Amino acid sequence: MPFTLATWNINSVRLREGLVSRLLTEEAPDILCLQEIKTPVDKFPTEAFAALGYRYMVARGQKGYNGVAILSKLLIEDAGDRDYASLGHARHVAARLENGVTIHNFYVPAGGDIPDREQNVKFGQKLDFLTEMRDAFHADRPEKAILVGDLNIAPREDDVWNHKALLKIVSHTPVEVEHLGAAQDAGNWVDVTRKDIPEGRLYSWWSYRSPDWDAADKGRRLDHVWATPDIANAAHGSRILRPTRGWEQPSDHVPVFASFDL
Repeated sequence: MPFTLATWNINSVRLREGLVSRLLTEEAPDILCLQEIKTPVDKFPTEAFAALGYRYMVARGQKGYNGVAILSKLLIEDAGDRDYASLGHARHVAARLENGVTIHNFYVPAGGDIPDREQNVKFGQKLDFLTEMRDAFHADRPEKAILVGDLNIAPREDDVWNHKALLKIVSHTPVEVEHLGAAQDAGNWVDVTRKDIPEGRLYSWWSYRSPDWDAADKGRRLDHVWATPDIANAAHGSRILRPTRGWEQPSDHVPVFASFDL
């Protein structure tokens, strides 16, 4: 069962419903995982996306903040969620395809601006979230699974525009990279994007603060697609849809795609 999957931090699905519809129309992935939908599930524009062929959805939402959703042309069933770090936030949801593949959609906390848990509660919450991800994958080793989402960490030196300049900037600090690596190792997750595109600078986020994001190109790869080793070799065709950052009233993130032949 071949399918194409995309992950996108949409930064309010109701505000950017038109952008989602455009992506679904122009790119037509079989599955779209959204983060930061910023709405309760009952306010989600379900009917608009169903009219485009995305008749199946699992989601966890909350008013004004966070929220994750999985839209699909293919039949999916709700595979639950977990309140990582006991934050009470809608930051994880899972769905299962008919072929038994489980898709986990994550929105890891951004962590604030100060990379010190003593000075910044949000940074501590981010590290705790990642630690619980690690522990969960140790306790129940994932199989036949895909993990996607805004993980809010750019792990490699070529995942940021300037490695040295960002070593003390939240999203690229050594302690965050270490925590993300521990979670990845615990589940034996394969970074599908970097499997397909092993070399070169690669970004999925550009700050709203940059007046000319395209020319300055001070990006970071915060959005990821991982797969367990038993299906990682079936993944191919990874790409990052950079042009969406230039769409009208865009998210600061862009979609990341991967295809699977399963």
